[in-house]
Amino acid sequence: MHARLKSSLISVLLIVVSGILYQSKIHRQMADFGVYRTAAVRARAAEPLYRDEDGHYQFKYLPAFAIAMMPFAILSNDAAKAIWFALSVGLLACYVRWSVRALPSRRVSEGMLVGLTVLLMAKFFGHELTLGQTNVLFGAVIVAALLAAQAKRPLTSGALIGAAVFVKPYAVVLLPWIGFTSGVAAAGACLCVIATGLLLPAAVYGWNGNMDLLVAWFHTVTESTAPNLLSNDNISLAAMWAKWLGPGTAASRLAFASGVSTIGLVGAVCRRRHRVDKPDYLETALLMLLIPLLSPQGWDYVLLLSTPAVICLLDRWPKMSRGWRVFTGVSLALMCFTIFDLMGRVLYSRLMAMSIVSVAALGVAVALSHLRWKALA
Repeated sequence: MHARLKSSLISVLLIVVSGILYQSKIHRQMADFGVYRTAAVRARAAEPLYRDEDGHYQFKYLPAFAIAMMPFAILSNDAAKAIWFALSVGLLACYVRWSVRALPSRRVSEGMLVGLTVLLMAKFFGHELTLGQTNVLFGAVIVAALLAAQAKRPLTSGALIGAAVFVKPYAVVLLPWIGFTSGVAAAGACLCVIATGLLLPAAVYGWNGNMDLLVAWFHTVTESTAPNLLSNDNISLAAMWAKWLGPGTAASRLAFASGVSTIGLVGAVCRRRHRVDKPDYLETALLMLLIPLLSPQGWDYVLLLSTPAVICLLDRWPKMSRGWRVFTGVSLALMCFTIFDLMGRVLYSRLMAMSIVSVAALGVAVALSHLRWKALA
């Protein structure tokens, strides 16, 4: 009874605080949600989704996502934003709680892990809600797929990963993993959902219209990558090398080599999965953490996906040696607390130009991998 009352009070507090923040600040922003709603309005009218005149606010998601967002095109802009914000807050709460509860052999209490995680990840959570982004939806779907895998429901897990591709195409990095860990049937379920999603817009645009949309999507994503590499907020490996060396062949080759190395790290971690009883959590957390580094347009707020990795490291903290605790603590601090409001314009700009967040995120990935080497997760 005490636990239920506590949970209810926390829920009420979350609703009140979220409502105050929305009315005082956020309802005037949510620029990224505006992109999704505009795409939904266009999809409802079977109009082209990808337009050069949209500039920085081009729609870069697969066409099926615009179809899925069509209910928001029916609502007024204010109502649509309010509902999206409420859904995002609810999903954020689920995402953090599910990430904690999915962690096997947990050492630290749920309340402590949730509190510490929110403290560390507040920058990314706040940015997500202010922009009206979809990373929390993506993260929640992936963690739901993890829970399904843990419950020995491989087809559900694969289908959820397939669905996540249409929230963020980055989810394809989990396709080889789900095939390796859960079998061919799980990978097949994932591919079936992806194929269905790719064909779905044909119901609105026709077969040829859908093919034109997919070609336009590909061009939009590939052609908008290079201009964004030197942005302070881009923390991808491609951006890191471009900032250090300048855009060009050398930076591109090193970015590719770095990407291959990080995938190799995942492979090395997976090869040691027999050393622990429940290996799925750490492997999923590592892949989610690496997504913004592998994507050429990996903005810093996409590190919201590192939530399961942070939870795993916090829980296993007491089991690490002193040296690894220092390394992990510095990496987490630089990744999570490189914030404009804390550091001021000059220091923040210098650190972001040095790609310090990218380096820190790589440090977190190494620390997470160390847990597998020590058979701690």
